[in-house]
Amino acid sequence: MSLRSRINQDGAAPAAGRPADDTTGHLVPAFRTKLLEEIDLAEMSALAPDERRSRLERVLGHIISREGPVLATPDRALLIRRVVDEALGLGVLEPLLEDASITEIMVNGPDQVFVERAGRVEQVPVRFASDEQLMQTIERIVSTVNRRVDESNPMVDARLPTGERVNVIIPPLSLSGATLTIRRFPRAYTLEELIGIGTLDTHMLALLSAFIRGRFNVIVSGGTGSGKTTLLNALSALIPERERIITVEDAAELQLQQEHVIRLETRPANVEGKGQVTVRDLVRNSLRMRPDRILVGEVRGGETLDMLQAMSTGHDGSLATVHANSAEDALMRLQTLASMSEVDVPFAALQDQINSAVDVLVQLARLSDGSRKVVEVALLASHGREPFRIVPLTRFDAAPATGTGRVDGSFAHLPLPRRTADRLALAGESVPGAYGVASDASQLASRVAEGPSERGAGGRHAGGRG
Repeated sequence: MSLRSRINQDGAAPAAGRPADDTTGHLVPAFRTKLLEEIDLAEMSALAPDERRSRLERVLGHIISREGPVLATPDRALLIRRVVDEALGLGVLEPLLEDASITEIMVNGPDQVFVERAGRVEQVPVRFASDEQLMQTIERIVSTVNRRVDESNPMVDARLPTGERVNVIIPPLSLSGATLTIRRFPRAYTLEELIGIGTLDTHMLALLSAFIRGRFNVIVSGGTGSGKTTLLNALSALIPERERIITVEDAAELQLQQEHVIRLETRPANVEGKGQVTVRDLVRNSLRMRPDRILVGEVRGGETLDMLQAMSTGHDGSLATVHANSAEDALMRLQTLASMSEVDVPFAALQDQINSAVDVLVQLARLSDGSRKVVEVALLASHGREPFRIVPLTRFDAAPATGTGRVDGSFAHLPLPRRTADRLALAGESVPGAYGVASDASQLASRVAEGPSERGAGGRHAGGRG
């Protein structure tokens, strides 16, 4: 039974979107008790969620008509909504969870609730009745995923049965009181939809399509909330149907449409501290499952080394995401994360590993107006243990601010190195016309940046996996 379809007897909370001191808030506890006295919990649990809500609303309506008080129609409807939300779900948070425009819910103690809409954070007129009420809601959430939260275990990460990702941190670690963050399960956008909202353009799509079909290894990087998982999911649609794909995620979000997809998800330790399965465990196991491609939702630790080794030893065309603020940062972060493995690998050797594994870097950013854009597509050009060098192929050039708050600009498309074009040709792919091919090294020299640049233009790609 899903979280929001459980029957609860916890305390009441005010409804979303209304002040906590309105005329019906004090009635919720009493009518919740009366409702629970009149229903058969076993019978209710057998109903579908919509039927369960409808039945409870009818029963509660009869109770209010029979026992009063007399309420105006809007107040009566609000009272019914509040009581049923408490019985079926998360009370004060339930209307927010039903609002499709909200992508994040942030509870900073009982008196402050913020939401994110269209990339912008705003406070909503919602509050919990008390610290105890907030803790009841938190305990209700974590209990559905067999977790607990208390002073000995004050931090919890979880995924709700309905898909949302949850983080909880409570005192004494949080000085602001119990804090709850719920990240909504992202909607699966198609590449065409991402073009429509300006995340990328048709020329960039053609280039990324050629890279993925040509089995280039792609790292999608960006900051928190920049749309990495959304883009990774959309790009996965370009993988040929015949291939066996294994996805590895900390919290399952990818929604691939191909027929031959194996989805793997981590498991936290139980209350005794046993049974944990990490991303690294799953990446290692996936190598024994005869994958054509491996997709890692996010690398954030020692599993990075296993992913890099997989990319450079026969699993071309794999994709992963990493938190980073630029393409250069992404490479340095990969190196740092790979060093967190228990395998003692010299830092310089990790540089060699990255140079051998990563082909393409796709950098996303959330701009000041809340929009998400691919701000750079670049090739990693360095070889062996030489310093990282990248060659930009696409960049977003923002226009000067106009005072409207909207970030305007355009995508610039730059020529590909000859060896990258040759590798695409060997894979049966052509260079999109908007890019073309650099005629000589001098055209690339001014674009190569120390720190990451064009690795697809030479070295292992010239006669290797391409």
